[in-house]
Amino acid sequence: MADPTGESKSEALRLNFDRRLLLQFRGSAITSDGGLLAYRELDDVLGLTTSGGDRLSETRTGKNGRHRLAGLLRQSVFGRLAGYEDVNDADTLCRDPAMRWVVGDRAITGFAASASQMGRFETKWLCRSENLAALGDLPGQWIDKVQQRRAPKMIVLDMDSSESPTYGEQEGSAYNGHFGCTCYHPLFVFNQFGDVERCVLRSGNVHSAADWRTVLEPVVARYRGLVKRLYFRGDAAFANPEMYEYLEAEGIGYAIRLPANRVLQERVGYLLKRPVGRPPHEVRRYYASFSYRAQSWNKSRHVVAKVEWHPGELYPRVGFIVSNLPRSPEGTVAFYNQRGTAEQWIKEGKGAIKWTRLSCRTFAANAARLQLHALAYNLGNFMRTLAMPETAEPWSLTSLREKLIKIGAKVVSHGRYVTFQMAEVAVPREMFADILSLIARLRAPPAPA
Repeated sequence: MADPTGESKSEALRLNFDRRLLLQFRGSAITSDGGLLAYRELDDVLGLTTSGGDRLSETRTGKNGRHRLAGLLRQSVFGRLAGYEDVNDADTLCRDPAMRWVVGDRAITGFAASASQMGRFETKWLCRSENLAALGDLPGQWIDKVQQRRAPKMIVLDMDSSESPTYGEQEGSAYNGHFGCTCYHPLFVFNQFGDVERCVLRSGNVHSAADWRTVLEPVVARYRGLVKRLYFRGDAAFANPEMYEYLEAEGIGYAIRLPANRVLQERVGYLLKRPVGRPPHEVRRYYASFSYRAQSWNKSRHVVAKVEWHPGELYPRVGFIVSNLPRSPEGTVAFYNQRGTAEQWIKEGKGAIKWTRLSCRTFAANAARLQLHALAYNLGNFMRTLAMPETAEPWSLTSLREKLIKIGAKVVSHGRYVTFQMAEVAVPREMFADILSLIARLRAPPAPA
């Protein structure tokens, strides 16, 4: 039976290649996630999980509330940030000294929440309708706290869908012909900093633009009157007249890819003829802009076309964008092309945070898990955009986890202090000190006496 403190009762292990080496396992005195403490400092400065816990509805009664909701929320978010995407890891993680200090309160001198406690928290308490609604609002509320320190003059919103493959009879999963798998089909809205503004879990067989109002309207409402300019970008899935009319009514500038049709092709027919002379060795691009009105539209709108002739290809590549931006065709295309970064952020969420790990049986539980993954992603992105020195700015969330979070540390307790003796490998002391200094600058000034 394992020792309850996480220490091994067995003797040290020996290695035969050199008998002078001994291996000891001291789970409660050693952590492999020492860098989580920097994220906990950022969390404290911005007041994220504390305010998040206050917005959740307490459903426990009697004396079964060993850990506060804010502590349980921290364990869920920080665990995912460190790569523990499954609550099964909680039985080991609850003894980890870094996680115990992250959770705080009773966990510091005892244990963090066990797998059974975390399972009830994520699949029962958070699945209540009021808590699911609160979780859906938390990413935006966290972003509002960040923007109090980094007030943007404009906001660019990128909307895109993704797939989360399912394996088993999970409620709401369905086969999606576009992705070629049985999956869920979540919808995301990002801002230009890479933060998840809002997301929603959907059944696997819905259209890519389904429920776009449910996701976009609360985000627009938060920014209404707070920023000077608001922009929107979307791929061809969001090319529908209801979307255009909504964005125009809200005064939002947009650039949305428009599916090609015969009428549009005829409007740029003069650009679709192969250029005279020898085929060039470089890509040749041509632009056009014109007014166009589809039968389902209530008015004519501005359309930009881009035609590319690539070496070795018989036919040109043609793309159309519907937009209300007062920009040149080249500028409109350049603005739209930047939405490709949203696809990279989705890949980061899949790779670094594992937000495709939606393995619960019920749809509500998986919806709650997606929101927890989004919160973990945002916390990681806040660290990257707010508190990383210039030398570490290019790091991805995966690099941040492997280099900053996964710092081994030995815990030494004294009468007045607890010391984490951090290993200096990828992140030396000087860089860690710079990170803490940047975090300290974000702390709100004290209220006047």
